[in-house]
Amino acid sequence: MTAAGSVAWFAGHEIRLAWRDWSWLLSGGRRRRGYTVALGLIVFVLSMHGLAYLTLARSQGLASPPDKRMLVMIGGTLALYGSLMLSQAMEAVTRAFYARGDLDLILSSPVAAARLFAVRIGAMAATVAAMSLTLAVPVIDVLAWRGGAHWLAAYAVVAALAMAAVAISVVLTMLLFRAIGPKRTRLVAQIVAAVIGASFVIGVQFVAILSLGTVSRIAFLQSSAVVDHAPDSASVVWLPAYAATGDGLALAVVCACGAMMLGGAIRFCAPRFGELALAAAGISSSPARRSRASGFSPASPAQALRRKEWVLLRRDPWLMSQSLMQLLYLLPPFLLLWQSFYGDGHGLALLVPVLIMGAGQLAGGLAWLAISGEDAPDLIASAPVTTARVWRAKTEAVLGGIALVFGPFVVVLAMVDPMPGLIAGIGIALAAASATMIQFWYRAQVRRSLFRRRHVSSRIATFAEALSSITWSGAGALAVVSLWFAVIPGAVALAILALAWIVSPRRV
Repeated sequence: MTAAGSVAWFAGHEIRLAWRDWSWLLSGGRRRRGYTVALGLIVFVLSMHGLAYLTLARSQGLASPPDKRMLVMIGGTLALYGSLMLSQAMEAVTRAFYARGDLDLILSSPVAAARLFAVRIGAMAATVAAMSLTLAVPVIDVLAWRGGAHWLAAYAVVAALAMAAVAISVVLTMLLFRAIGPKRTRLVAQIVAAVIGASFVIGVQFVAILSLGTVSRIAFLQSSAVVDHAPDSASVVWLPAYAATGDGLALAVVCACGAMMLGGAIRFCAPRFGELALAAAGISSSPARRSRASGFSPASPAQALRRKEWVLLRRDPWLMSQSLMQLLYLLPPFLLLWQSFYGDGHGLALLVPVLIMGAGQLAGGLAWLAISGEDAPDLIASAPVTTARVWRAKTEAVLGGIALVFGPFVVVLAMVDPMPGLIAGIGIALAAASATMIQFWYRAQVRRSLFRRRHVSSRIATFAEALSSITWSGAGALAVVSLWFAVIPGAVALAILALAWIVSPRRV
């Protein structure tokens, strides 16, 4: 039996927590979905393997030593995965500082806190590696099937990248703590995580669109311009690529570097992890200090409810990272849209669909926080206001937040060109209102801390919200060219809303 307080005991505890987190993420907390989730996972794995086979079916030379073109392809793919891992690791470390509610219990228990934090850092590496392998496993398996078992070394390379990403994230987060304090670190770390995760993907896609007219990263990495300007095959830059193809020496060096980085982070950061995490917990849980005492001010119930929602949205700890990541990944598709559809004479028209799509996505998140993430439903229900006024105030708070964020963009756009500004304003209002209505129809009372898992509460609402934002964005993009072109996507958006309302549980 494992002794309490040992490394193995802490590791088992972290494994149980991770399993519960993944189980809730897949099933939404509903046990009856167990068989459905298992069947869905099987279908997902088979379909991903089939897609990987179709992608690699025409690849040649998988069994032979890698040439420069293959090294560029493998190295670029590993750089992509590395940036995504670093983003996930930054978010995981930030959540370990701010979102775990067991720090007081751990630090007051008669065990070495550094031992637990060492295990927790290692668990972050395992979690990041597992999430990355979810998409990498089908590709690696197909490569091993068609090119030989030496491609299985890519599993170890992914694990080494995960260890390096977590080590860098832990050190960077602790440096931010020392430099700007725990209160600012939460916001800055979320922005850094979103930018790191999207920078390489968006950068490669931008260059591919501008140079080749395609959003495909594969076509860009295989282009002659990239291959000709890449370092020689003997460069140390390609060490991870050689390791992924099964080169024993390169694999040993890459794994050793990843293990040394993670071990160094555990050795020097784990003993200080508890002090910084406790400081972060004090910041995240302590009430906001005011410079002056404020009492009750005369206001109508609607004004009080709107102010309450705005305060909660402003204080939400994870809204920035989730929303910023969604908005950043919208840029490449709309750059491709601008280049292929508008041409060189309508550069400002690119902003119209981007703003509409961003407003729909952000409104969905804000509406979920205000409607489903209400932390005091009993207090609101017992207030001397009608239910209709409560929902109206929440809706006004969400739309007011959208107006505050996107209003300046619309004003500037209208000053430069009035018609795109008018279209953008109408499209933002329609997309935000549609996303808010969908969240209202499919509302379910949950904790605000589950914001990043809100998509599992209702799959229908998730797809309806995404399709609604896409169609309104398409309508706005076509309306810039001709208002008549926007009729069809606008009608499709209204049909999506009608169908979502018909099948919504609130109506039933």
